[in-house]
Amino acid sequence: QVQLVESGGGLVQAGGSLRLSCAASGRTFSSSAMGWFRQAPGKEREFVAAISRRGLRTYYADSVKGRFAVSRDNAKNTVSLQLNSLKPEDTAVYYCAVDQGSTWPNTGSYEYDYWGQGTQVTVSS
Repeated sequence: QVQLVESGGGLVQAGGSLRLSCAASGRTFSSSAMGWFRQAPGKEREFVAAISRRGLRTYYADSVKGRFAVSRDNAKNTVSLQLNSLKPEDTAVYYCAVDQGSTWPNTGSYEYDYWGQGTQVTVSS
């Protein structure tokens, strides 16, 4: 069993930055890839970024490539998402998730095994 707790969301103006963090409990963290997803009101949950078990590989949705950066610290059981050059369309609840599968990268929410409760990011224009 893995528990995930996200933090770092908030209200920011367009062009600003935020750093989201996800703290994980459980022994499987360092052996699992991690992902970030987001869900805006009235929309389906969408893939944002993924990072491999040791952090050597990352993968991003086209909509955030070049603006967001995912990283992890296996010693601290944390994964982070740096959000730069934010746009109003980035407004959503952001979730971190654990991927215990063997394929890479996984971008479907159904491919992830554990989820956090989410943190709200609101970008004003």
